Amino acid sequence: MDIGWKLRRLGHLVRRLKGSIAIRGWHGTLRRAMRDRGVDDSDVNADVALRAPAEGKRHRRILVVETMTPDPTRDSGSMRLCHIFELLNADGWYIDFIADDDDAMPRDIARLAALGVEVHRGNPAPWMREHGMALDAVMLCRLPVADQYVALTRRLAPKARIIFDTVDLHYVREDRAAALTSNAALARQAIRSRKRELDMVARADVTLVVSGKEREILAREAPQSRVELVSNIHRVAGRSQPFASRSGLLFVGGFGHPPNEDAVRWFAAEVLPLVRERDTSIVFHVVGDIDESTRHAIAQPGMIVHGRVNDLAPVLAQTRVSVAPLRFGAGVKGKVNQAMSHGLPVVLTTLAAEGMYLQDDIDALIADQAGAMADAIDRVYHDEALWMRLSDGGLENVRSHFSTERARETLRRALNEPSA
Repeated sequence: MDIGWKLRRLGHLVRRLKGSIAIRGWHGTLRRAMRDRGVDDSDVNADVALRAPAEGKRHRRILVVETMTPDPTRDSGSMRLCHIFELLNADGWYIDFIADDDDAMPRDIARLAALGVEVHRGNPAPWMREHGMALDAVMLCRLPVADQYVALTRRLAPKARIIFDTVDLHYVREDRAAALTSNAALARQAIRSRKRELDMVARADVTLVVSGKEREILAREAPQSRVELVSNIHRVAGRSQPFASRSGLLFVGGFGHPPNEDAVRWFAAEVLPLVRERDTSIVFHVVGDIDESTRHAIAQPGMIVHGRVNDLAPVLAQTRVSVAPLRFGAGVKGKVNQAMSHGLPVVLTTLAAEGMYLQDDIDALIADQAGAMADAIDRVYHDEALWMRLSDGGLENVRSHFSTERARETLRRALNEPSA
């Protein structure tokens, strides 16, 4: 056992924990640390289907390092990464994966193996010392991971192209949260994160962002760096139930991500009472990783907190309107993509619509104030013609902007492969 690595890793995790407390507080941070891992292999989203090349056609090798092992039933970032694995596999890449938290259950390893991914455990340094010279590319996901491993990668995998996958720009999210909450400590953290993140953009060969807005930000703040847009990746599932067979509002998102908890608490306090003044039959369904004590604490009439579900498709088919009342955050919202890919109309804030290519009243309804959001929900909830128009618009939005083909082209460019 490498005691030095274990101690360094523990110190790194403590620093990450201390930083996250400024955003989440102890309660939210520990909730994430103790996240539910009880997902059966059979419940994995069928979206991550395998189309593997013949073994003889594998010609390049990539290592991907992420904070934790992706689980597409847990969050949209995991779903995006699994789709990226699928694209790399289909293009003939040999894919190695290491989770920074060194946590990969047998079911996780089996799920990734089906995508052509080999999972490695333990200290990355000995593995890279042995295999680094064979690597053509290394993708470091999120700032804490990139910070920790970029120097090691340059030293042990000198010919590898380094891809920094931001997932979202951390400093943008932190700065917005600080402005919303008037949190001076978080504002100072955002300044520190900005310096670290822009430094990492400069050190990487290519930086991936998930939204056009973030690409614009980096064009201003890191104009010499190469930035590519690989957004969320979704297949269009289509509508499975008609308007009349549906009821209720839906929010999807775990409370380990601070913008989600803020959104649910604000919506429940400010918007839901206005909605139910007009129609007491409307129920607000909340789905995501939320611990039992918090579920009880936020419960109120007209609101059901389901916690995590293994298959979202039935929920997306049964509810009538999806809501995304986010007040801070960054990146592109997978909850919005997923709802629209199932033909479920969305009512959301301007911030939640960022990077989504949405047009108000064409493929979604956009509202920022509690009264305006309640009005928008009332309109689409009771108007079948409007509901159908938004449903069709959302489906077309996903086809046009979040397709597998668009992501494949950008990945090939980022990895210095010509598009087919």
